[in-house]
Amino acid sequence: MGKSATTLVVCLLLSFYPLAAVAASATAEDRANKSSTPGFLWSTAKEKSDLLAAIDPDDDYAVDGDASGEFAGGFSSLEGMLQWAIGHSDPEKLKDKANDAQRLSPAELNKRQLEIKELMEKLKMPSDAELMKIAINDLNNSSISLEDRQRALNELLILVEPIDNANDLDKLGGLVVVVRELVNPEPEIRTTSAWILGKASQNNALVQNQILALGVMTRLMKMVKSSYTEEAIKALLAISSLIRNNENGQELFFSENGSLMLQDIMSNISIDIRLQKKAVLLVADLVDYQLERAGGAKDAVVTDRLFLKAVVDLTSSNDIDLQEKALLAIRSLLQLPSTDALDFKNFCDLEKVLERLKDQLGKTKKEDDYYDEEIKSLIREIHIIFHRKLDKVSWVPT
Repeated sequence: MGKSATTLVVCLLLSFYPLAAVAASATAEDRANKSSTPGFLWSTAKEKSDLLAAIDPDDDYAVDGDASGEFAGGFSSLEGMLQWAIGHSDPEKLKDKANDAQRLSPAELNKRQLEIKELMEKLKMPSDAELMKIAINDLNNSSISLEDRQRALNELLILVEPIDNANDLDKLGGLVVVVRELVNPEPEIRTTSAWILGKASQNNALVQNQILALGVMTRLMKMVKSSYTEEAIKALLAISSLIRNNENGQELFFSENGSLMLQDIMSNISIDIRLQKKAVLLVADLVDYQLERAGGAKDAVVTDRLFLKAVVDLTSSNDIDLQEKALLAIRSLLQLPSTDALDFKNFCDLEKVLERLKDQLGKTKKEDDYYDEEIKSLIREIHIIFHRKLDKVSWVPT
């Protein structure tokens, strides 16, 4: 680097130096006070509420990354620090610093460069892979406190959202460790562990198959029946993520009588409505997957009249989101060749259900008009599909 370029770097970083020094001091203090592993800044030392604040617990699909800038992962080079300094400098003050830096001798410039490099090392934080290793090592430590075990899991929950990190979890030995925590005596530990598996396997066939190979399906289905609602919700989330668009996962699910599990959830009027929403959404996903691969394997979803009625009855809920999810599932189920139109007509009273919903929508407030039109359109579509299916039923004289 020539003297003029070096001078520019130094003058920029001199203006940034006081802020960086404070940050380095804070980082060092955090490392000393919060990290469970000496020499690393481990963000699991943050409060649980801070770590999970950015995650929507009811969103099966959201994977929100945290792009908080260079400070999130440290400056990897002088160039990175220079880019930051340029973007955060006052032009007039920068000009003054440049004039001051021009008067520095080569020895003084070299000294400042060494100081800046030392500061960079203090600011540099572990990579995601290093943080994952720290959390995994802590989970492998049998003497760790319950609080630190929970924090390690919270750390992994954040880290596995990017697909590259999720793909690395098994390589680092993390999947085996997390699966092991599914049988932990503490329900919150089990809950977070299931949540990690759901996040890591979301739309990721590689991780789906890695987790399924560890034989988790039976355990997760048992957790869905837990009296601790959050555990049941996160277990169902994990199951949904594992079997979505995964034929092997769906075969395992149905072999464990997964259809009956879904039916029990949907027909249980005292159960948490969040579980019912996830259950009926999963029904729609499973049926849509079967419709997309028409002509392939035999239909796997059990679609007897009791199962169909459990879905249709959800439309009587006062929760409009659950109503809509149930209608979407009904639309998909009607398109399955294996479902009987007469079951929908005679046993589920689908015609009356659709009429009731239309009457109900006609009495809603004006501010709900946009949503009402969407639901009315969905009801009309279901009505058309339903009657086409009825028309195909052979007429038998009485």
